[in-house]
Amino acid sequence: MIEGIGVKGLQVEELYVLDDAVFEEIKPIYGLVFLFKYEPSVDNRPICDSPDVYFAKQVVPNACATQAILSILLNSKGISLGPALTEFKDITRDFPPEVKGLAIGNQAVLKKVHNSFSRPEPFSIEKDPSLEAEDAFHFLSYLPINGTLYELDGLKAGPIALAPCTDDNWLQQVKPFIQKRIDTYSKSEIRFNLMAIIKNRKDHLVEVLGGLQVQKGKLEEAVKARGDAMEITDDDLATQLRILEERMEQTEIQIASEEERYKNWKAENQRRKHNYIPFLFNLLKVLGEKDQLLPLLEKAKEKQKQRAKEKQKQ
Repeated sequence: MIEGIGVKGLQVEELYVLDDAVFEEIKPIYGLVFLFKYEPSVDNRPICDSPDVYFAKQVVPNACATQAILSILLNSKGISLGPALTEFKDITRDFPPEVKGLAIGNQAVLKKVHNSFSRPEPFSIEKDPSLEAEDAFHFLSYLPINGTLYELDGLKAGPIALAPCTDDNWLQQVKPFIQKRIDTYSKSEIRFNLMAIIKNRKDHLVEVLGGLQVQKGKLEEAVKARGDAMEITDDDLATQLRILEERMEQTEIQIASEEERYKNWKAENQRRKHNYIPFLFNLLKVLGEKDQLLPLLEKAKEKQKQRAKEKQKQ
């Protein structure tokens, strides 16, 4: 989605623990997106009306993930927004939160990208009103803005200032707030997800590799200047050179791994959005023409009955 709206050099990384070592490994982190099961509740925390914060109310249904990501993109330093999002931010900067939310829903590029991630629904299926309603999930954002840690939730009236922070310590500051939210529901709910908006890992690693190559060149010149007569195996410069080469090799492996991850993600995303209904329709049609459909259907029914009997015995 981020690439689709013209923002380059970023990626979303899923996090499984609130751990400083993990944060350190994937820095820089521009913001965190937290997914949780939504349950209506009273929140008496005061709203902060700060001109430093770009805040939009969520007025478009099922757009909380898009809005959570936009909250980070539109408020973070060091991110190149691209022409479409830059123009959108400039035009809507002084709009009220509700109008900003409407603008998000009507901006052509944002609308197109958001809708592209919807699953194809070729059939309209009426739901039985007697059935239990599906669980609702919600996304919100955490990020530092000008020395303050904020929670940005499009369902609230405005941003919530959580604590003073710096760009260096905001990740330590945010952990107790996320943990408290998890603990609130942990007895009845385990479906949580935490994602970080970070610098593109491949781009970051390529920069690291370039820096290591520069260091290697300087060390090689220093070793050469010492002359061939020295004992290379015992020399500090030669030791540093070997360490650098090992780091370069490891970084190259990490770059290859990120490239493979991107390929897998791209293929998975294409499969998720693909409409398989025409293929399935034609498959059923061919099976019917070959008189194989009804036997398969009866076989499936027998299996279902057998599973039901086995379940009753347990």
